[in-house]
Amino acid sequence: MRDQTSQRGASHYRAKKSFGQNFLVDSRVVQRIVNELAPRADETIIEIGAGRGALTTLIAARAGQVFAIEFDRDLVPILRDKFAERDNTRIVEADALEIDFCELIKPAERARLVANLPYNISTAILQRLIAQRACLTELLLMLQREVVERIVAPPNSSERGFLSVLVEAYCEAETLFDVEPEAFRPRPKVWGTIVRLRIRPRIAAEVADESLLWRTVSAGFAQRRKTVFNNLRRGAPPDLRARIEAAGGAERVLRQSEIEPQRRAETLTLDEWARLSQAF
Repeated sequence: MRDQTSQRGASHYRAKKSFGQNFLVDSRVVQRIVNELAPRADETIIEIGAGRGALTTLIAARAGQVFAIEFDRDLVPILRDKFAERDNTRIVEADALEIDFCELIKPAERARLVANLPYNISTAILQRLIAQRACLTELLLMLQREVVERIVAPPNSSERGFLSVLVEAYCEAETLFDVEPEAFRPRPKVWGTIVRLRIRPRIAAEVADESLLWRTVSAGFAQRRKTVFNNLRRGAPPDLRARIEAAGGAERVLRQSEIEPQRRAETLTLDEWARLSQAF
């Protein structure tokens, strides 16, 4: 398989449904993404999902150093052959859900990242990228349009959820443009959206324990149709419930945080979540 594929080249490589692969084939969209990224000769760029190398080619021509990550072991030798003469481009066979990006780019300390993420695992990868924000300054991501709508959803929006609060806390989000299904092969059933996430220098809330904050937010969104009060009382894990009870119970900690117990999680602001997590 590897030898036959290498002989045919990247342009003839067929996407694997099991990997959720949809190759970007519209050169206008590729160019627009690279223009938004605007790689510089003095910086390091990480690309997740190099695929057939369409984005990689244009980025490598402008960036100082490129780390192109590809999970498909059959595509890796094709990419390595394609970029063999590019001293500034390293093809990395790895799972983006497992790789340590900060270790990867050493001796560089900071990098920007671009990715056409498989829609079926995009949320998990985004959470991992935010967890490794110490060495990432900006993320330019192709995501399913509905995922981006959740990311940028403000308080009181029905789309707001855990991911919305997480991204708001650590990033400045900017929706750039939509990408129609016809831009891909094979053609997905949904539209994509390019979003820029600039990593904040610090969390956008006053909070002493960030881990407790996210456990609280997760519990608050446990069942979307229920109130924050009911979710904290019944949806929180046992150790968190015990902590809430020790502080006087869910209603007391909510009122102490100036949050009406009957509100739903999607109505809370980031600052309200922060106050709530510090009330017990």
